[in-house]
Amino acid sequence: MFEKDEAALRSLGASITAAEIRQQPELWEDTLEIYRDNAAPIEDFLARARSLGGMRRTRVIFCGAGTSAYVSDTIVPYLRRVGDNDAFEFAAVATTDVVSAPLDYVNPDDPTVMVSFARSGNSPESVAAVDVVGSVVKDVLFLNVTCAPEGLLAQNSRDSEDALTLLIPRANDKGFAMTGSYSCMALLATLIFDESALADKAVWTEAAAALGRGVIEREREILDLVALDFERVTYLGSASLSGLAREAQLKILELCAGKIATSFDSSMGYRHGPKSFVNDKTLVFDFVSNDPYTRCYDLDILDEIAGDQVACATVAVQQKTGADFAGDAFSFDGSILLPAAYLALPFVMFAQVVALNASIKVGNTPDTPSANGTVNRVVKGVTIHPLEV
Repeated sequence: MFEKDEAALRSLGASITAAEIRQQPELWEDTLEIYRDNAAPIEDFLARARSLGGMRRTRVIFCGAGTSAYVSDTIVPYLRRVGDNDAFEFAAVATTDVVSAPLDYVNPDDPTVMVSFARSGNSPESVAAVDVVGSVVKDVLFLNVTCAPEGLLAQNSRDSEDALTLLIPRANDKGFAMTGSYSCMALLATLIFDESALADKAVWTEAAAALGRGVIEREREILDLVALDFERVTYLGSASLSGLAREAQLKILELCAGKIATSFDSSMGYRHGPKSFVNDKTLVFDFVSNDPYTRCYDLDILDEIAGDQVACATVAVQQKTGADFAGDAFSFDGSILLPAAYLALPFVMFAQVVALNASIKVGNTPDTPSANGTVNRVVKGVTIHPLEV
């Protein structure tokens, strides 16, 4: 796909999505610079967030809908390990849950920072969730990570003293499916809350960008997988990479308009019923953790599914550590082993390229995959009902 010229990509209805997948490594480098350029306001905001609860920990809820919610699912397990857990309690809470049942997900008495992820910031839930949390929670600050300066999420908070808005405008994907917006929002939020040294975070970001460029260069290996005779795809992973698995399966579901069935789960959780999904038309991918302990469980499920000899193919997506899956694998260089939230960046590019080419395989147009218009780039048809507090 990435060797085709612009005219050929347009004829396939894939030019926008292909370009937006391909540009991500450059956008990750841009995102690192956005973080550096905003270091002072970020530190001021974090200081306010730490003091919000006094002697109590401040609850930080990472919120979004759809792919934006899966940003939260991907980074929160990692931040629970490396964030300032003396000051903060990290949680992933979808905006759709906050809006529909706020008191099930937020406590009015908990000092709270609401981190909102949104590509456009124009979905009804993006706006309503901020209003709901602001009306329910007594002590609250808002951090908006969005890609559209003109979006309602950014505009509505422009003059608020209780909000910091950080923009990644080049990641405002124009295609149907979120690609760079997912990976850049995940990276920026990770950079903000990861307590690791800036020098380390810069090295990890640059290494992730190099691996991402390698995905494009190695597209032929991915095309060989997509050429297999499959009708179902499962993505697995552990901890942060379980959240990534959810996003990966959504990409193929969206771009193929449901013509390929998908599932996702944690590596260990898959045995507990969901493995029933696997038949001889199923591709199984597992995102393998670089944590040595967790990696054992990822390799166990890969060995088990491959040993069942039922799936069409069982494939590890992994960095080489020496303790690697011996079967089919898309293996990345292991000279700089990436922590999970940074590893998710090149891993998601692999999944996006699978989805892009699978969409073409089933006769779909990746840039506009919902031919009947029942699913939209920005969600429509949502009624926000009044909340009595």
